[in-house]
Amino acid sequence: MNHSETAYGLWFLVALNSAVFILFAFSFFKPATARDWRTFGAFSAFVVALFVEMYGFPLTIYLMSGWLATRFPGLDLLTHDTGHLWSTLLGETGDPHFGVLHLASYVFLGYGFYLLSSAWHVLYHAQRQHSLATTGPYARIRHPQYVAFVLILLGFLLQWPTLLTLLMFPVLLVMYGRLAITEENEMRKQFGVKYDAYARSTPRFIPRIGRGAAEG
Repeated sequence: MNHSETAYGLWFLVALNSAVFILFAFSFFKPATARDWRTFGAFSAFVVALFVEMYGFPLTIYLMSGWLATRFPGLDLLTHDTGHLWSTLLGETGDPHFGVLHLASYVFLGYGFYLLSSAWHVLYHAQRQHSLATTGPYARIRHPQYVAFVLILLGFLLQWPTLLTLLMFPVLLVMYGRLAITEENEMRKQFGVKYDAYARSTPRFIPRIGRGAAEG
């Protein structure tokens, strides 16, 4: 195993990247309620766990080191490229940053942050007017902000999967699903039949592609 220097133990990069993405998401989401803070807190924990393994300590690589060394003889486990596990496991050659999955991750991340921003803009004005948010992304799905967080998390997983974030992902899906239902109950109490009509015509998470498509 030949490498001039490890790609890990870079705790400054852990802190810097975590702060950048968390503050970037915070600028769009702007949590105000306890529910908002739970949503944002779970997202932040995922981001920190991701960058700890990306630049700090590669726990997943460490736990899989025996199998990886057997499956891929000569693989340098301490290089940054090896941490892009999808690329490694698929046997791709070349710079993993230009792999199909990595490029796809940019699409998920970019659209996720765009959706988060668009949803917050609509929700902010609706809350100021004490009205129901039904325009912009809310015209397609009832919970665009939760969907945005899931898209961002998927983008991260396509770039740098770890055992911890892979375990956290389904837990966060369940959490966001429950928070969405809680939020709907609150909206139903506040807006009554108006919200019922909106809910009947607008899917929860997955937008309709064609007429008659089932509700998400």
